[in-house]
Amino acid sequence: MSTLTGWRGRILKVDLETGTIRVIRPDPTVYKKCIGGRGLAGYFLYPEVTRDWADPRMPLIFMTGPLVDTISPTPGRMTIMSRSPLTGTICDASVGGSFGVQLKRAGWDGILVTGAHHALCGIEIQDERVSIENATDLQGASPDQVIRAKEKSGGSVAAIGKAAENGVRFAGIVVDRHYFAGRGGLGRIMALRNLKYIRVRGSGRTPVHDREDLKAARREIFRLTAASPVLQGELGIRAFGTAALYDLIHQRRMMPTANFRHTCFPSAPDMNAPAFHRRFSPGSYGCAGCHIQCKKRAKDGRSLPEFESLSHFSALVENRDMETVMAANQVCNDSGMDTIEAASTLACHYEFTGTRPEAGDMVSLLEEIAAGRHPDLAEGALRYATSVGHPELAMVVKGQSLPAYDPRGVYGMALAYAVSTRGGCHLRAYPISHEILRKPVATNRFTFSGKARMVKLAEDQNAAVDSLTACKFMFFAASLEEFARAFSAVTGVTMTAQDLQSTGETIVMRERCMNTMNGFNADDDDLPERFFTDSGTGGNGIQVPPLDRNEFLDCRSKYYRIRGLNRNGQPDSDHPSWEEEHD
Repeated sequence: MSTLTGWRGRILKVDLETGTIRVIRPDPTVYKKCIGGRGLAGYFLYPEVTRDWADPRMPLIFMTGPLVDTISPTPGRMTIMSRSPLTGTICDASVGGSFGVQLKRAGWDGILVTGAHHALCGIEIQDERVSIENATDLQGASPDQVIRAKEKSGGSVAAIGKAAENGVRFAGIVVDRHYFAGRGGLGRIMALRNLKYIRVRGSGRTPVHDREDLKAARREIFRLTAASPVLQGELGIRAFGTAALYDLIHQRRMMPTANFRHTCFPSAPDMNAPAFHRRFSPGSYGCAGCHIQCKKRAKDGRSLPEFESLSHFSALVENRDMETVMAANQVCNDSGMDTIEAASTLACHYEFTGTRPEAGDMVSLLEEIAAGRHPDLAEGALRYATSVGHPELAMVVKGQSLPAYDPRGVYGMALAYAVSTRGGCHLRAYPISHEILRKPVATNRFTFSGKARMVKLAEDQNAAVDSLTACKFMFFAASLEEFARAFSAVTGVTMTAQDLQSTGETIVMRERCMNTMNGFNADDDDLPERFFTDSGTGGNGIQVPPLDRNEFLDCRSKYYRIRGLNRNGQPDSDHPSWEEEHD
């Protein structure tokens, strides 16, 4: 590894308070140990993670992986990471677009941003030239407006909108107009740094160790994805985007409805992906270098909602109007708000007030939140529910709202939600793959049997995937075996699928250590009481009983043993994950 390929060997550190710009050159062994993306970002976050999220010394990290800017499938993703304003946990997002590609071409593996500038600013990166520029003229601008203002300079832009500037805890970062680093409030951190945008443009190319072997790995992954009905079937993700899941989740009686009081939305057949396609006739687009092209855009330029946004802006809030779903999704995109948390906060509000959204009401509320005129709702579901005296109405784990899979209808997801290191999240593990999509093996969704090991293995795999970085959709068809070959071809470092899996395990344990350092324990690895006391909505021969709390706790205990945690859900003080990082 004396000569790096795949990695560029340099990480940019920008201190906005002092204006200091310096280069970090990690030892090659750090790259091998952490891979990139989520793993390498976590490595740099670890020494600072006990700081308050609002402390200017807390780094906001943008990190690519070794497969970015190569011909490997889905080579355009990257990780953004810090500590969450919403939950206090570690917070990361895998985001698409071309930012990672441009950053690698500029010769950088990542960016660490610290400090707060004295006025609104932007960071401009053109290969090795880095500058901090005044951006006060962009105050209140949408991410799209920022990108339009900068597009003549070329490259890729990551920007925040007015929601972050106005204090919304679940504000995200928008990349290249359509790609969202949501959940957890990463955009709010940018706003506190007085950082409106980062623009990067590179003119180089990332070196690859063995291009022919990379081509062979690429062909094999393409062959597998071409044979996947989930990805490229006539009703799959390529055809309808992630909204292809809408009907399936509805039919399985596990669609969160009325703030998770029910699990079936009667209007779902009229609100599904085919219905949206008939009405809005969308075209397809996707991340740099991706052949799936899962994003959908209407003729008027608006993005069609992803599955979670579609489900939560319809079923979760009992909204039956397509145009309202589109408008709500657009408000979030324009202002830079996470759609899952926004919809969940509104659903909590509607349950508390005993109301349903009327025409225009939901969209108006979202606009008010983004504008800073509804500070109670801008705090997210848990803080809002607590402020009105009913924290039990917040359907959250560790303060982060749950996505669009009701845990009573899929027990693996119930465990995955509870133990996720970033709070209520469907992407740390994705038991839906087994329990609903039946890939790689069909599994009974109404049992906790075998789910502890399933979730642990899936978490490790996804940590490796987020570190490479690659798109998780590829793993509906391919496996770490094919991507290990791609990794070795790019970097020249021999690594098997099991090696990647083991590295993923180390990454997850590091995140567990970071959360432990901030006081998280088994009490936080839990679900709202509603799921243990109330039944879901049965029908069509399907019964959706409450989760059995004893069975859930037993499964969680098994997960802790398999993961190597103590009974309190924490790594013991003598665990290697502590020693490795403290060295």
